[in-house]
Amino acid sequence: MQGRIVFLAGAAVGYVLGARAGRRRYEQIKAATERLWNDEKVQNRVDQVVGSVQGFVKDKAPEVQDAVLGGAKKVVSQVTKRKSDADAA
Repeated sequence: MQGRIVFLAGAAVGYVLGARAGRRRYEQIKAATERLWNDEKVQNRVDQVVGSVQGFVKDKAPEVQDAVLGGAKKVVSQVTKRKSDADAA
């Protein structure tokens, strides 16, 4: 379902960008897109997805933080070692 929505959104964007139908057709497509986006069902689904993503990020944030911190410490260690090796040479 999500893949279908992404495909349709991409097709709509491609049509709008490539359309030679003129400004009037562009405005029609834009109005239809705004109506779809502002539809209550669409907004409810958007809220659900945003809530899921926020929960996922909240759960994974400590793991990401640990991975970034570990990587940063490794880089600092390597740079310090290379600097020491260069100074000794």
